[in-house]
Amino acid sequence: MTLRNINPWDIAAGVVFIGAVAPLAWWLIFRKRPTAEELERARRLFLVQSGRIVDGMLLDVCEVEAEDGRTLTMLLFHYRNGGVDYECSQDITDMPGVVDVSQIRAGFPCSVRYQPGNPQNSIVVAELWSGLRIGLPQLPVYEDPDPLDLSHLRPGRG
Repeated sequence: MTLRNINPWDIAAGVVFIGAVAPLAWWLIFRKRPTAEELERARRLFLVQSGRIVDGMLLDVCEVEAEDGRTLTMLLFHYRNGGVDYECSQDITDMPGVVDVSQIRAGFPCSVRYQPGNPQNSIVVAELWSGLRIGLPQLPVYEDPDPLDLSHLRPGRG
């Protein structure tokens, strides 16, 4: 059996290594992890800042019972991207000041923000942006438009 001589530099290196790893391990174990609401807010902010916009359609607004007993308000919507149809939902329970549920109508068009590399990651409403529309677009109606003069297209017929 061979005994190794302990070098003071080896001891110093071990102490420095433990001194560097111990605070990192302490931070990893006892750090404050984000809540589900904070993660969802960060996801919406990310999509508002970097998401692409596509036309979609509102399908429904429904109330869903969560596992913890809360009632969640879900916004169901549909959109097409690259020939693929997506039907998604968004939890709008924590956004009462942003969304008025009584104003949402099924079948109305909306704008959807989605993540380009992950199209199923999408939203219709966020704190700083809304893809909801107030109503259907109204085209202008002319009561008595001027008749078109087509006489130059039919020579000989005046």
